[in-house]
Amino acid sequence: MIEFRNVTFTYGEESVRGLQDVSLHIQRGETVVLCGESGSGKSTLTRLINGLVPHFYEGDLEGDVLLDGRRISDMQLYELAGYVGSVLQNPRTQFYNVESTAELAFGCENLGVPAEQIEQRITRTAGRLALKGLLDRDLFEMSGGEKQLIACGSADTIQPEVVVLDEPSSNLDLPAIRDLAAVVQRWRDDGKTLVIAEHRLFYLLDVADRFVYVKDGRIEREFAPEELRELAPETLAALGLRAPDPWRLRPAADAGSGTGTIRVKAFECVTKGHERLSIPELALPRGEVIAMLGRNGAGKTTFARTLCALERSGRGEVEIDGVVYGARKRRGLAYMVMQDVNHQLFAEDAIDELLLSMDGVDPDADAARADEILRSLDLDGKADRHPMSLSGGEKQRLAIGGAIAAGREILVLDEPTSGLDYRRMIGVAGVLRAMSAKGRTLFVITHDIEFVLRCCGYAVCLAGGRVVHSSRVDEAGVRYLREFFR
Repeated sequence: MIEFRNVTFTYGEESVRGLQDVSLHIQRGETVVLCGESGSGKSTLTRLINGLVPHFYEGDLEGDVLLDGRRISDMQLYELAGYVGSVLQNPRTQFYNVESTAELAFGCENLGVPAEQIEQRITRTAGRLALKGLLDRDLFEMSGGEKQLIACGSADTIQPEVVVLDEPSSNLDLPAIRDLAAVVQRWRDDGKTLVIAEHRLFYLLDVADRFVYVKDGRIEREFAPEELRELAPETLAALGLRAPDPWRLRPAADAGSGTGTIRVKAFECVTKGHERLSIPELALPRGEVIAMLGRNGAGKTTFARTLCALERSGRGEVEIDGVVYGARKRRGLAYMVMQDVNHQLFAEDAIDELLLSMDGVDPDADAARADEILRSLDLDGKADRHPMSLSGGEKQRLAIGGAIAAGREILVLDEPTSGLDYRRMIGVAGVLRAMSAKGRTLFVITHDIEFVLRCCGYAVCLAGGRVVHSSRVDEAGVRYLREFFR
């Protein structure tokens, strides 16, 4: 179905090498997972299949990419649109409507499918992918998992032969990942050819035919699912691959600085009569990396915004060492890194983004510290790059760098490992543990259990805006978390 013949591609504007002499055959009805570190070439492979390279991402292309025997470079995008469905990392980047049913119809409308058939396809897709409860909904009011399911549904209504998915699980919680795995299984049962670029591999072990390991624009190795399961931890680490079964990991976080207790008191948030948060009192260890866990909509982000005094409807106090911090004082105490970091990157280059968070009293010292922060986050060499020209993972790390540079006592990070590969996830974990050792308290909103086990020493579980569990991330705590997410 898909064939790469000695393909080399270099992106035009920055002369960045995407692929180097790649040859690959993907059979009709096969499910292939592309794995490897960020920047290895996985996304470039998917873009060559759905035509975004060279029709959207320009550059120098050598060799041939064939789809069912036809050169993709000879096909127009509108031809490919009916043949290849795409599901991207952030579904919002591929939505053209504000209402879910209209979004499901959009691709078919562009292909000129008659209205009656479009309605039939939407009904069929809603039944096949369990989307009936998501029809006629405002896309802006949906959770990340619901948006991703609509993106899958939009691809399904086109009825393509091939579906490419680029890191589709990066912003999803564990139940939503299970829903995504069910969609992938359904497509596999239908005989569709699936190509999935992904860092999180655990949910694909039961549906993939093979895992193709990409490094520096080349295909280096291939694994059958059973081979990947048996790889030793040190081999996975050397390859930069995430754990095939993160629940087997032992808690690895060091104890925090143990400098006292942070007490959250009377945290509440009510919007239009809907109670989004209700925490009468919660005692948490100071100087620790604390995981805030729960399903999408459980209240994690509302808690974080209330803690940082960013939530207008939020109420409550924080007490540290007998000092009570109301909303105004907390704005100088806490700093938040948002899930969508595009909302908080303002400067013309990466180094100025960090300097923006500093006090500016000693410019030379600030510049040296900014360089050190960039190195610690694997961003050395990016100092002069415009923040918006960076990759998603690089933007995420730059925003974390801004939080470090701000020097606040409490840092809140919303999905800091979204889109990060193993090596960079481990790097961020090390930076956060080092900050906690210096007495900082870090709240990490995450769905990434592997990151929790490698970084966090304490966990709080939320459901319906209320705390249902809080404990250390030790053996007993991990057993509880496993049951909680099950």
